[in-house]
Parts: sequence; structure tokens; C-alpha cells
Amino acid sequence: MVDASNLPASAGAKRPGQLSEFWRYFKENRGAVIGMWVFAAFVAVAVLADLIAPHDPIVQYRDHLLQPPFWVEGGSWEFPLGTDAVGRDMLSRLLHGARFSFYVGVVVVAFAASGGIVIGLLAGFAPKWVDTLIMRVMDIILAFPSLLLALVLVAILGPSLTNAMIAIAIVLQPHYVRLTRASALSERSKDYVTAARVAGASKLRLMFITVLPNCLSPIIVQGALSFSTAILDAAALGFLGMGAQPPTPEWGTMLAEAREFILRAWWVVTFPGLAILVTVLAINLMGDGLRDALDPKLKRS
Repeated sequence: MVDASNLPASAGAKRPGQLSEFWRYFKENRGAVIGMWVFAAFVAVAVLADLIAPHDPIVQYRDHLLQPPFWVEGGSWEFPLGTDAVGRDMLSRLLHGARFSFYVGVVVVAFAASGGIVIGLLAGFAPKWVDTLIMRVMDIILAFPSLLLALVLVAILGPSLTNAMIAIAIVLQPHYVRLTRASALSERSKDYVTAARVAGASKLRLMFITVLPNCLSPIIVQGALSFSTAILDAAALGFLGMGAQPPTPEWGTMLAEAREFILRAWWVVTFPGLAILVTVLAINLMGDGLRDALDPKLKRS
């Protein structure tokens, strides 16, 4: 049987049944399939938040302060999950919070992956001294606790959701650099790269057209895991007051605002915490399934 990893990227991309093969391996992991459907629901909620939310997430209903969920005495169907300390509907804020979390994940992964891939490919094809310099800088960034480094960067840039996303992307970028560099070093010695080089392909073409498509499997898995990390870090920064600012309906900010009511209004803390837990768990389960389906070493015959 021909080793697909030794074929040009174009041949691998055109191989019939590739998607069905991926799905065959992916669905073997039931947790990954469940995570995929939960993530799909998360995306649908984020996109349709304006349509399905019963109230405006920042409107305050002063006659319904800290009203409990509908199944608790004193609750009502008008506010199914209750209200917070200033009378805002918890359900509407949770639904719109999904939109902010999805936005954070997409932007952070896009910036971290694009920058990390370019730098990683440069390190993989550059002279040894350039490679060493790039990797030592990445090692320095990785030497700091990720959340602490993000917190310092946000403190320098100023508290806001945009600055929090920039900080998280910078913190996550070294992981993509290391993955891309390792994959590029592995691929550049293979026959199809040598053939492309002999045929006169430029270094840029070798990097981005020939080698990069064959390095995408670990990067895709890292992207899924970074998505959940970005949501967690953004929630942590919001909880510390360095991320999204009130009245933005972001889950971490909602937790920060609800700390003092944890004993007498459990729902204002429980529901945002559960939203973070379920979303991150679903994405991590889906990431495990992607790893199993995309890594040839883990595929069972």
C-alpha cells in the first residue's frame, strides 16, 4: 500500500473518499461525536442569539431583581433562568455570551494559527541561526504561565475584550510555531519535496504549497484545543476585570459580577459556570476525536 504521507499535497487532497474515511475514524469516538453536536448547538446559539433570546441582555428589569428560575418558588416563565442583581435576564445574557465566546475562539485561533504557521515554516526552512533564534524566543514565551503572561499583556494594553484576545493569541502562538516547525522538518526530507525542489520550485512554493498541506493534521487538532483554551482564558480575564467590561454579557464577566450573591442567589453563578464547563468539555472531546481521526499512527486497520 502506498504511503499517503509521501505523496504530493495535491494527490492527497484529491484522493476519493477522504472525508468518508475521516468520518469513519472520527465516529468511533462517541465522546467526540457528542462533543461535535454540543459544539454545533453552541455555534447555532451564538449565531441566532438575537432571535432566540427572550429579552435584551443589557436591559434591567428593576421590579425583578435576583428573581429565581421558573422551577424555584418565586420564579416565573418570563425569566426562565432568573435574573441577576440588577434585573437582567440570565437566559438572554447566557445566549449572547455564547456569541462572545465563539467570537473570542475564532479570532484568537485565526490570529495565533496564521502567525504561528508562518513563523514555524520560516523556522523550518531558514538557516540554523535563524531557526535557533526563533525557537529561543518561543521558549521564553512558553516559560511564563500562560494566564499570567496574558494578564500582564492586557494590563499593558488596557482592559478590554479586544486586548484580551490579542494577549491570548500571543500566548498561544508558540504552540503553533513548534508544531509547524516540527512537521516541516519532518516533511522537507521526503521524496516529493526533493522532487519539487529539483523541478525548480521556489522556497515559498515549497513552504506554502508543497509542505504546508501535509502539516495541517496536528495544526487542526491544536486549533480545536486552542479554541477551548481561548474561551477559558477570556473568561478568566473577564472574571479578573481585565477582559470584557460590564455590561457586556460575557460568561467570565457574569461570574465576576455574581460573586457576592453566590450564597443567596446560586443561579447567577451556576449557569455561567455550567456554560463554560459544557462548552470547553465539548470542544476538548471533539479535539480528541480529531486527533484520533487525523493521526495515522492512531488509526486502526
